[in-house]
Amino acid sequence: MNELQDVSAASGQSRPHRSVAQRLLGSLWQGLERARTRRLLARLDGRDLADLGLSHADRLNEMDKPFWR
Repeated sequence: MNELQDVSAASGQSRPHRSVAQRLLGSLWQGLERARTRRLLARLDGRDLADLGLSHADRLNEMDKPFWR
């Protein structure tokens, strides 16, 4: 077990700095993905929501959020 290394401190250093354009595109991609999954959520019926442990109010609350949140 002495061979194991603590990588928790190095995790933040392993990713190189991203440019502003890369961060912007990444944020846009995440927003589009959120919008897509919310559209899928809107299509679920009561049984599907119950399987996920969500209520109709949970679904409405999630669908009211803008895509950037």
